[in-house]
Amino acid sequence: MDSIKIAILGFGNVGKGVWRILEENRREISKRCGYSIEIARVLVREVEKPREISIERDILTDSFEEILNDDSIKLVVELTGDSHQARSYMLQAMRAKKHVVTANKLVLAKWGEELFKAAAEEGVHFYYEACVGGGIPIIREINEGLAANKIEQLAGIINGTTNYILTKMTAEGSSFEAALEEAQQKGYAEADPTSDIEGYDAVYKLSILAALAFDTKIEHGSIYREGICSISTIDIDYAKNFGYKIKLLAIAKDDNGRLELRVHPTLVPADHPIANVNDSFNAVFIKGNAVGDLMLYGRGAGDLPTGSAVVGDIISILRNNSKPIFHHSWQSHKEVKEETENESEYYIRLNIVDKPGVLGRIATTFGIHNVSIVSVTQDVKKEDMVHLVFTTHKSLERDIRNSLEKIKELESVNKVESILRIERFA
Repeated sequence: MDSIKIAILGFGNVGKGVWRILEENRREISKRCGYSIEIARVLVREVEKPREISIERDILTDSFEEILNDDSIKLVVELTGDSHQARSYMLQAMRAKKHVVTANKLVLAKWGEELFKAAAEEGVHFYYEACVGGGIPIIREINEGLAANKIEQLAGIINGTTNYILTKMTAEGSSFEAALEEAQQKGYAEADPTSDIEGYDAVYKLSILAALAFDTKIEHGSIYREGICSISTIDIDYAKNFGYKIKLLAIAKDDNGRLELRVHPTLVPADHPIANVNDSFNAVFIKGNAVGDLMLYGRGAGDLPTGSAVVGDIISILRNNSKPIFHHSWQSHKEVKEETENESEYYIRLNIVDKPGVLGRIATTFGIHNVSIVSVTQDVKKEDMVHLVFTTHKSLERDIRNSLEKIKELESVNKVESILRIERFA
């Protein structure tokens, strides 16, 4: 059996996971790809640093040039977690005629077009399954399994940290702060959790999925974003009473050729499968015009699930060594709708003073701005602090915002406490 040499850039959790999978499943992997895979070099910051995995000292290097100039290394696996440096590494590797596999969603979201172009020019493979959904084969499914479909919409839980936090808040009544602290203790959240809890991580991943699903370049800055920091146990409880669960969803829809792209906390019907995706698991719901509805579910992060996706890409490259695939020159240029043009049902919680006529004035204001109310729930805590909760029919974001600006000015309205969207996957 022929041998092929690869290099791994970065030896954090995912790098170690890739190492373990290639070592433990060596025989099965060789049978499936037709090659004996040899890890020739591993790029690290500190060669002498003690490591929990037993790895030969002469494999480790702190010099990328050593890898770049080694013509026997045919494939580079980028797992540094960096952005600018990772982009440079991948571009240089491609120029040196080396195939590239990455798990770096940020680089792909920012510079994907440049990387695809370089790979096509150099005739090398560029695979990135591990960028979204950890071990879930969502990239391959969109590129291959659903190639016969026009994808109409997708919606997913694609950040395990926020899903873990919301699960703890829903199942145990934990506060946001307590659930976040536990997520950090378990290693699900970073010391600085901003990218996760503010929705940036999900935005980067959605830009990748939407670009593939709708065959168009997506600027991640064009995606509407809200995080979960403002979600309270009060909203969790109201959602339960109304038959919903709150999830951070990444949503992409094709609305007659214009795209609706958004990441935000969402009320999901409790009987929908995606509402029952808990802890750090991920899931992506897809609607295709031929296949109908389907959902992919699994571990969204972790050394072995993500490592599984990386090794799967390595195997795919070795199987398809004659002809590079997964190169994209976007065939369409679809417009992304302004956030004010998006349409949803809404959950709105107000803090008011309980006085005659307040509800009528609020309802009238909604009506004037074309917002139709489905239900109203009043929860009296104190006379000067009443929770008034509305759910609406589908309404434009613009109309919701305009109505709430006027409602804030009404006498006896203390505050707009919460605004959340409702998604039914119709």
